[in-house]
Amino acid sequence: MRLPAISYRAAALGVLCLSAWAGAQAQGLRAGGAPGVSAPALSRALEQTQAPDVGLQAGRGGLRSADYIVAVVNSEPITNNEVRERMARVQESLSREGAQRPAQAALAREVLERLILEKAQVQYAKEVGIKVDDYAVDQGLEAVARNNSISREQLARELKKEGISESLFREELRRQITLQRLREREVDNRVKVSDHDIDRYQLEQRSKAGDAAAAALNLGHILVVVPEGATEAQLAQYKARAEEAAQAARSGSFEAAAKQYSDIKDNAVMGLRPAERYPELFVQAVRSAQVGAVVGPVRSSAGFHVLKVIDKSMSGVPMVVTQNHARHILLRPSAQLGEREAAAQLAELRNRVLQGSANFEALARQYSQDGSAPQGGDLGWAGPGRYVPEFEQVLERLQPGEISPPVVSRFGVHLIQLVERREAALSPREQREMLRDVVRAQKTEKDYETWLQELRGRTYVEYREPPQ
Repeated sequence: MRLPAISYRAAALGVLCLSAWAGAQAQGLRAGGAPGVSAPALSRALEQTQAPDVGLQAGRGGLRSADYIVAVVNSEPITNNEVRERMARVQESLSREGAQRPAQAALAREVLERLILEKAQVQYAKEVGIKVDDYAVDQGLEAVARNNSISREQLARELKKEGISESLFREELRRQITLQRLREREVDNRVKVSDHDIDRYQLEQRSKAGDAAAAALNLGHILVVVPEGATEAQLAQYKARAEEAAQAARSGSFEAAAKQYSDIKDNAVMGLRPAERYPELFVQAVRSAQVGAVVGPVRSSAGFHVLKVIDKSMSGVPMVVTQNHARHILLRPSAQLGEREAAAQLAELRNRVLQGSANFEALARQYSQDGSAPQGGDLGWAGPGRYVPEFEQVLERLQPGEISPPVVSRFGVHLIQLVERREAALSPREQREMLRDVVRAQKTEKDYETWLQELRGRTYVEYREPPQ
């Protein structure tokens, strides 16, 4: 198994992803482009590759040369090799999406600016005291392995094959968690959505009703990867496998077909999102398809894609959703109680419930440091998007009555119990609340970009020799 660079939206781009987890690391409960390539495509590629700089390309021996400093951010340097390694991953991502590559000089400038912003964020996170416990990194490694359907031991072997030490990989995971927690602290927790914001969004959507590109889509995705340099005979074999997958998806369960045929072992269903957040190849392929239709195989530079239209919505919210009724127990780490110690305490509480010597509700009332404690940790019924991904992904894997192992979030460490699960048609009020989440996500992205610009303005940057 080849391990690509960690990707925030790799599943949407049709890439075999080392970690779907990296995109889900917004933890806890929710409270201009280079010429020659479309801005959305380049933006997705840059986001995808702002993940850990594990130096895969360098590990293969293709990029290292005499290095030099291209910029200094406050007192920390950025080297030419750092820029080149990131550029290689951006170009790989653009190729997989089938997007045109920008000119090298323009891409180098874009990548350098992205690296400057990342360096500035890490420095600021240290200033404000953001720290990431080893336990959170351990959970990240477990999630990476789980999302690739391998064990921790297998993950270590795969990293070694790519010339990446586990210690380096851990530090890069820690950096990404740090950046996410910084964003939550400085931006996400401060975004407010008014009823006027929702009304304005609905008016905008109605004005775009004739524009199919404005629709939100939820697509199922099967990818049959075609390796670089595949012969015509091999290409025919991969295409035949993709056609077989499409037929299986049309005649039976899409999820079962994805499990059997897809080279992406997680995220077979990509979730409702604006069409602009999907590759243009996907949007065009399903433009005239009805809900429930299976489309493909569709060829890209990554391989053959089979897509299922699970939902289309001009409003941005589905009419019927899967809802979860959950409870949780929350412990907040402090100077006296680290994340690992909190997790050990919650693991002991979990064992007491599993052994039948204690009741989850009673323990929540006694120990939980959350506002839901008086209700026995009851969080009520919630649909998709009501919790941030790290919490929601764990919840989605549970069966009714099951209790999760300890889960780290920005609020602390949780035990999560799934009480019930149901399919429910959304009432107008519930649809409006889901729209609130859609609008919040849009506002958060805009506010984050504004915050980044402000941070950049406060950062001393000295440019040296241009990257090559």
